[in-house]
Amino acid sequence: MRIVGHAMTPGLAPAREADAAAPAQVPGAAAPATQDLASDVLKPAATALAAMPEVDLDKVAALKDALARGDIQFDPDRLARLVQRFHGGRG
Repeated sequence: MRIVGHAMTPGLAPAREADAAAPAQVPGAAAPATQDLASDVLKPAATALAAMPEVDLDKVAALKDALARGDIQFDPDRLARLVQRFHGGRG
């Protein structure tokens, strides 16, 4: 489901463009050939991704050490602005 806009008006449901545009799925029908191809193409990448740790602990330790030594600076205000910008805020 895709939500259009940044604010919701109380009492109104979000827009559901994807539901209207998507073709109806018939139970028991075969999946389109392109889905099978995409699945086969992406299997190696999905397997490699599943094998990776969720967090690179070596990189985290290196960053902690660099911060402790003063080699890199942490700017919480800049981080806050970047998070706001990423999530649709202005700035």
